[in-house]
Parts: sequence; structure tokens; C-alpha cells
Amino acid sequence: MSVADIGLTGRPMLVPDTNIYIMSAAGTLPEPARRLVENSLLFHCSVCLAELATGIANFDPSNPGWRAVRDHYCALFDAVPDSRLLTPDDQVWLEAGVIAGTLARTQNFQKHQRKECLNDALIYLTATRAGLPVLTANRDEFDFIQQIVAGGQFVHL
Repeated sequence: MSVADIGLTGRPMLVPDTNIYIMSAAGTLPEPARRLVENSLLFHCSVCLAELATGIANFDPSNPGWRAVRDHYCALFDAVPDSRLLTPDDQVWLEAGVIAGTLARTQNFQKHQRKECLNDALIYLTATRAGLPVLTANRDEFDFIQQIVAGGQFVHL
């Protein structure tokens, strides 16, 4: 499903993938996706927030832009209501591990790709359990995951 397939007549509900937060902060989110994010009720996956936190912690504090990046994401984290925070349960963790392992084997993923795939499977399955689509710029990996787990949805840029 593409961004153009989501009508804005009602208020869509979405789970942004980590890359959506990053693109939004950088001002590189395409205009239709930016409007979709602004007009949607957003649910947040704890996996995405952890990926963002890892990036912030890895960002060099001596970089002149570090404080602005840190402050932006701290404000984002503080604004996430508990009622819209989605966290993978034990079953989702197991299923995501099977999906990531299967794709690593069948697609010859490198070590770093396995970890990324595990996180994407966690995000996809957590959103699927909540009955929500994931908004992502990562079409290829989510397409692979969706082929293994039918029933979930993702919206790609």
C-alpha cells in the first residue's frame, strides 16, 4: 500500500517505522507522507523508540548538532502517551525471531541485516497485533516479512 492509497477523509491510525521519525526530524519526509503523519493518530512501537535511543546514544556529544538532536528526540519520547505505546509480547518476539532467521537464510542476509530484520519483524508483528499498518520507507524488507506473515499491512513511501 502506498501513501497515496491512504485517504485523509477519516483520521488514519499508523505506526511510524524508525526511518519515518528520522526523515521527519531531518525534514526529508516526502510531502504526502508528511501530511499523512500530521493528520494521523500515531501509535508508537517501543522497538522504534529503542532504535532512536541507540542512535542518539551513539551520536558524538561533541558534535555541534548533538544537543538539538537529543532535545528533539527527548521531546518526542516525552510526548508519547502510554495509551499509544505498543510493546512486543513474548509470542511476537518468538515469531519475529523465526521470521528474521528464515529471511536471513533465504535472502543471505549479513549479520547486521539480521538484526535489522529482527527489529522490522518486531515492529510489523506488534503493529499487526494492534490492527494497525506500519508507515515505512523500507518497502523491500517489510514486503518480505508480509509474504511470511499475511494479515499485516504496511504503507510505503
